[in-house]
Amino acid sequence: MFHCGSFHLDLSRPLVMGIVNVTPDSFSDGGHHASTLAAIDHAQRLIEQGADILDIGGESTRPGAVYVSEQEELDRVLPVIEGLRSIAIPISIDTYKPTVMHAALSAGASMVNDVNALQAGGALDVVAKSNAGICLMHKQGIPATMQQRPVYQDVLDEVSAFLRERIAALEEVGIARERILIDPGFGFGKTVEHNLELLRHLDSLKTLGVPILAGLSRKSMLGAITGRDVGDRVVASVAAAMLAVQRGAAIVRVHDVRETVDALKILNVVNKEMR
Repeated sequence: MFHCGSFHLDLSRPLVMGIVNVTPDSFSDGGHHASTLAAIDHAQRLIEQGADILDIGGESTRPGAVYVSEQEELDRVLPVIEGLRSIAIPISIDTYKPTVMHAALSAGASMVNDVNALQAGGALDVVAKSNAGICLMHKQGIPATMQQRPVYQDVLDEVSAFLRERIAALEEVGIARERILIDPGFGFGKTVEHNLELLRHLDSLKTLGVPILAGLSRKSMLGAITGRDVGDRVVASVAAAMLAVQRGAAIVRVHDVRETVDALKILNVVNKEMR
């Protein structure tokens, strides 16, 4: 069970987190939902398609992304969160800025999805004072330069050690494990081979004792493998999500909710029949 705000999510089946980017420059859908109304309409469609959680972001963290000020990020995400606060599924705020976390949680978000794993000054305090869920992600470097020369001695060991330390930091300030997810950070300061190594052995992160969220949707590693452009990676994204679930992911973060939900229904039925 994953606790986020007033929601207690049953993880006996894999859940789908739908992506709502309120940005002009996200790598896959930048600008498509940049207005408040367009973002809300898109979010409603994702709910109709079967999303279990919505992840709303106002700053792109793609490789080479440009910094967005706190105020601009707030101006992008708060009207969307306020417009969706009556929905029946949790809203996650995708941000690493404590001010944005606090404002989003006050506006109706139930979860913080932080690429910086609550390392910014004040971020731990914001989440500790709430009842929000949190996703801790691993990354190497910063978005502007993280893909230039990522280097690891052992990517699995280093990602695992980092996430273990961050889980301990949250527990030290009173955040229960039931409120914590971890994300190995596919594509965040990692080569294609690093990403593949993490995916092959994703189940090794289950030893950390908290659920795993995997975000592989439309990412460059899929383009490198298939040769497909970002807008033509739906099939590859669904396949990657299924592999992540088979290797222990409890939640998959995706752009293509309907297709992923359908694939998971088949996987769930087959797995049930095999038990």
